[in-house]
Amino acid sequence: MTHELVSLGWAVLVAGAVMAAALAFHPVSQRTRVPAPAFFLLAAAVASDLIPGLRNIPIESVQRVVTVALIFVLLDGGASLGWRSLRPSLGAASWLGLAGTVVIAATTGTLAHVLLGFEWHPALLLGIALAPTDPAAVFSALGRKEIGGRTGVLLNGEAGLNDPAGIALLAGVMEIGGRTGGAAVGHVALVFAEQIAVGAMIGAGGGLALSHLLRRVRLPGQGLYSLAVLAGALMVYGIATVAQGSGFLAVFVTGAVLADRRMPFEHEIERFHDALASLGEIAAFTALGLTITLSDFGELGAWADGTIMAVLTLLVVRPVVLMLMLQPVRLRAGERVFLSLAGLKGAVPILLGSFIVTGHATAGRSIYAIVFVVVAASVFVQGTSVPWLARLCGVRMEEAPPLRPWPLGVRLRNPPRGVRRSRVQPGSAAEDSKVSELGLPEGLWIALVIRNGTLLTPRPGSRLSAGDEVVVLVDHSSDAPEDAVDQVFGTD
Repeated sequence: MTHELVSLGWAVLVAGAVMAAALAFHPVSQRTRVPAPAFFLLAAAVASDLIPGLRNIPIESVQRVVTVALIFVLLDGGASLGWRSLRPSLGAASWLGLAGTVVIAATTGTLAHVLLGFEWHPALLLGIALAPTDPAAVFSALGRKEIGGRTGVLLNGEAGLNDPAGIALLAGVMEIGGRTGGAAVGHVALVFAEQIAVGAMIGAGGGLALSHLLRRVRLPGQGLYSLAVLAGALMVYGIATVAQGSGFLAVFVTGAVLADRRMPFEHEIERFHDALASLGEIAAFTALGLTITLSDFGELGAWADGTIMAVLTLLVVRPVVLMLMLQPVRLRAGERVFLSLAGLKGAVPILLGSFIVTGHATAGRSIYAIVFVVVAASVFVQGTSVPWLARLCGVRMEEAPPLRPWPLGVRLRNPPRGVRRSRVQPGSAAEDSKVSELGLPEGLWIALVIRNGTLLTPRPGSRLSAGDEVVVLVDHSSDAPEDAVDQVFGTD
């Protein structure tokens, strides 16, 4: 018993040290523009070479840990985006995230077959593994800045969709079996369509059902509401997966649906899942790094092949494919260039590579090693250039809101009626206008204005600026239209 407690103590100590190191690396990440979890990917890979005992962790166990971690990340990603923001760009995001993943995977696989000599099946598996991107890596590279406008929505939306798309595509290709030609293509297309359609439907239904339950069921503690959302997300993933759908897509859609639904303790839920997503990202990169054996890379030829695939994937395939696919999308040329070059790789390509290994695919170890080299090149080299690229392409970046550690709020027993919280959007009627000039319909008035974390008292002569948060009181007995607030201040 004593020995077991000591072993448990060491495990807890290591876990705490990893988390503390993650927090300490964030300032370094902001200065270097390298996503913080990338340091743990490399550190874990080096540690697995230096400490032989770390290599004994079964890769299947790592896959389970990373799968749960990605549930946290995708739930928060969908919630951060929100259905209201995603809906106007849903067609373009789906076009890039779903069709784009297929085209990029096929093109990359073809180049791997022609240039690296892989057989067609492993070449396609490699192409699929290298197709997904990671928006969290992009925004980590940007530091305290955020990408504004439609560009940011498309970057988030594409990445939220191409992760599930890559996993669905991999499942279809690995199940080809003895099929060839049209039969193989038809099988992959059927599996892909089934996973995406089932995942999207279950995710939407799960998000609506979960928001309804949270408003109807009274829980005895505030923290239980955050756990209820987590439990619901895990159930949505499980239901979608059992139903032969994409569990990851279902979780992402659930998060997007929940973001625009009024729920009790919604701000506490948002903060909890934001922290959980950060922990999941660190856990995923660290766990995957432990499955890498750098000392074998020379024997596998991974350094040379990985460098070739990194150049092709990051600088040729994705830029060309996305520039062509973005032609029908209403964007400036600079925004198209940024979107095509800013797709950083993250944990999902390495997870897909591990599935290729455990699926006993031909050249599985070589594929896994190449994927690691490409991901490392993406986060350490490409990641540092993202801020410079955004400036060069004229992409609008906004300073992230400063930390606001002191909350001011009022808790009510029932859902509040007659209160709307909005943000003054650039180009809206409220921007640079005095309160007295807004022409608010009768029955609407501004109660509070929050600017850069400072509470202001709204007066008739107070002039509003883009980014101001306003709390508007609405008299429901008046004839003011439901969208009157959005008409004045714009929509988020």
